[in-house]
Amino acid sequence: MDTTTRAKIPSLHHQTEINWDNLDKTKLYVVGAGMFSGVTVALYPVSVIKTRMQVATGEAVRRNALATFRNILKVDGVPGLYRGFGTVITGAIPARIIFLTALETTKAASLKLVEPFKLSEPVQAAFANGLGGLSASLCSQAVFVPIDVVSQKLMVQGYSGHVRYKGGLDVAQKIIKADGIRGLYRGFGLSVMTYSPSSAVWWASYGSSQRIIWSAFDRWNDKESSPSQLTIVGVQATGGIIAGAVTSCVTTPIDTIKTRLQVNQNKPKAMEVVRRLIAEDGWKGFYRGLGPRFFSSSAWGTSMIVCYEYLKRLCAKVEEPPGLVIVRPEY
Repeated sequence: MDTTTRAKIPSLHHQTEINWDNLDKTKLYVVGAGMFSGVTVALYPVSVIKTRMQVATGEAVRRNALATFRNILKVDGVPGLYRGFGTVITGAIPARIIFLTALETTKAASLKLVEPFKLSEPVQAAFANGLGGLSASLCSQAVFVPIDVVSQKLMVQGYSGHVRYKGGLDVAQKIIKADGIRGLYRGFGLSVMTYSPSSAVWWASYGSSQRIIWSAFDRWNDKESSPSQLTIVGVQATGGIIAGAVTSCVTTPIDTIKTRLQVNQNKPKAMEVVRRLIAEDGWKGFYRGLGPRFFSSSAWGTSMIVCYEYLKRLCAKVEEPPGLVIVRPEY
């Protein structure tokens, strides 16, 4: 008679976890490039609105996100919401390959590092995910910062007196002519200070909140049954929203300073930008664009993580479920 028994029922989180070693890397990169490009198309306008709000001067300072959105549509139409998109989508593919590789390899190494300390799952996840996010951001900045500098100049061209360009290549050529290659890395230090902690905070918040949610499910869910796809997506989306909220509150001031440094033609120092922000709008000036940044961080993070976790399940190598012991019939 056929009998199937489980030696050990893993927690709900471990039933949904897919390790880096169990992924088909080629499939991950190819399918992932298309999937994340689609998410970028959907959410790119929010980045344009956020950037416009951060560099606003004069009367434009008083516009909220909706008013900024309407102004872009009025002046430039729908194409105005996608200024710089071609540059971003071109640079995003290599940047994301670097990011995901560094993220997953660092997470795997970090989890092994903390195993002897017998920490709780949420603490382990916060440490491993945070370190992974930090490492991934640091590794991808070499590609991302020049793309960021060019795309942001395109986002604000013609706005509040900013120069107009013929396209991303025109921006890059003019920057190199004026400042050399280092001009493409204007704000690099602040980008590292913004995106690396932001990435660390986001992934740490996501990893720990997800473990806490799964632990709550473990306490009342029938552990004999695996979680449904809807439950998995719901937990991951909730973790993404929490991570977006935490990250946007922590990193918006630095992001505002960085954006102003990158788009300002007069090459101001960071302290000049800080003093001008305070003079124009007080300390709340550092949180210009917080609403769009929160929405962008939460929407992008949630969409990205749900897509990424689905991508990992799609690219997982086929193997027998952990803890499943099959007893074959004897005749």
